[in-house]
Amino acid sequence: MGLNVYAPASIGNLSVGFDILGAALSPIDGSLLGDSVSIESSTTGDFSLQCVGRFVDKLPADPKQNIIYDCYLAFRKAMADMGRTDEVAVSMVLEKHLPIGSGLGSSASSIVAAFYALNEHYGKPFSEAQLLAMMGELEGQISGSIHYDNVAPCYLGGIQLMLERDGRISESLPVIEDWYFVSAYPGISISTAEARSILPNHYSRADIIDHGRYLGTFIHALYRGDGQLAAESIRDVVAEPYRKQLIPGFDAMREQMMADGALAVGISGSGPSVFVITDSKEKAEQMHRWMQANFIQNDRGFSHVCQIDTLGTRVLEETA
Repeated sequence: MGLNVYAPASIGNLSVGFDILGAALSPIDGSLLGDSVSIESSTTGDFSLQCVGRFVDKLPADPKQNIIYDCYLAFRKAMADMGRTDEVAVSMVLEKHLPIGSGLGSSASSIVAAFYALNEHYGKPFSEAQLLAMMGELEGQISGSIHYDNVAPCYLGGIQLMLERDGRISESLPVIEDWYFVSAYPGISISTAEARSILPNHYSRADIIDHGRYLGTFIHALYRGDGQLAAESIRDVVAEPYRKQLIPGFDAMREQMMADGALAVGISGSGPSVFVITDSKEKAEQMHRWMQANFIQNDRGFSHVCQIDTLGTRVLEETA
């Protein structure tokens, strides 16, 4: 029996919550913005991996250098640690639809889809919390440190607040249902390591106070269902002032979006993708068209009108 598992794109940080907030995205036109992994028992008895999709050209040619293979090894080791050592190997196919270094949780999407597929295939030996911990560990191998602001929303859906205490990694926050997100990738790449290296080692007391105020107000506003107050609180004093220089045309884009009625504008994760929030579908579609004409730099770029994906990772198809 085979499975095809889909894991959605995500916005890490959401501007106001550096490393502790993340949101999953779902295009309103029904298309899939994320990676998918198919899995079935190997007919040869050996692991195999095939990579397909629009952004497959940036992946290593050797399947054993791919993060999916690392997921497989980590999963099999975890099963062996619980005494399960005789399971048949698998054949996997990664459909790579998110560009690497895009700020849309590309590596997280592949990792989450792989672990979810492996867990389903082998009869769900691990709990949600155990899987999430494994996902975070693999993501940390790529970014240099373990953080869950992409893997948690990608896996669980919605808007997630990272707790990482008392065995709880994240908690779902309320969603403002009439928010529309324009998610635009300009077509260039920024590595997470590069985006982190540009940040200062120390922040002023005023910045720390502002960060706490904005984050607290944002979460408070979500629970009140006050979309206007929540959007006004989406301000980034930690990363955006430094990272925006890596994104060509960012200031001009922000100015245009706010003039067109945006509620908030921010950098998606480490960039270079950006997100714009509005409470009007018509405005979102207008902004989407502007992004296509003015922000996207090459044929690798794209823009989508999205809402929050509340489903998270799921099985798209099962085959006999």
